[in-house]
Amino acid sequence: MFKKFTKEDIHSRSNIKSSVQRGLKQNFVSKYPDLEPAIDTLIPKKSQVILIKCEEKIQLYAVNNGSDSSNDIVLFQHFDDIAPTLRTVHQYPECFPRVQVDRGAIKFVLGGANVMCPGLTSKGALLPEENWEVGKIVAIYAEGKENALALGKLTMSIDDIKTKNKGIGIELLHYLGDGLWNHSEE
Repeated sequence: MFKKFTKEDIHSRSNIKSSVQRGLKQNFVSKYPDLEPAIDTLIPKKSQVILIKCEEKIQLYAVNNGSDSSNDIVLFQHFDDIAPTLRTVHQYPECFPRVQVDRGAIKFVLGGANVMCPGLTSKGALLPEENWEVGKIVAIYAEGKENALALGKLTMSIDDIKTKNKGIGIELLHYLGDGLWNHSEE
């Protein structure tokens, strides 16, 4: 989604009202319940949240904590899908659903490729025991690596990934080194 993202893709910036900010926080916590204890640290009550509208119905939300002139993009929204940025996942790794790919998939994921089922089911990969449904947004970790290398959206349920073991299992949304990762908001 952000493979070729640049500053030219941004259409407008606007500050959002505190009531909209509260609604955004509630929506984010309802999607990721484990984030509830940290949501006021991630998006402080007295901070200004900036809505950045981009092409293809993408909205970025940046937080200005008042400490300096930079704004940290903490989450993005594409239609109804609301997701953290990788920087947010790195700050609060225990708050987001996670899967693990094997070592062989790392270079492909960092190149912007979708995650294929064999990369999720082979030795070195880890999938959760519970069955997550299609459309769930997950943090993608790699065998032997500490931090998430990407975020993606399940295109199959976990049970289907395990049984079919063929085709695209996760559609990549955001990864280390893509346009959003390299974008700085000032």
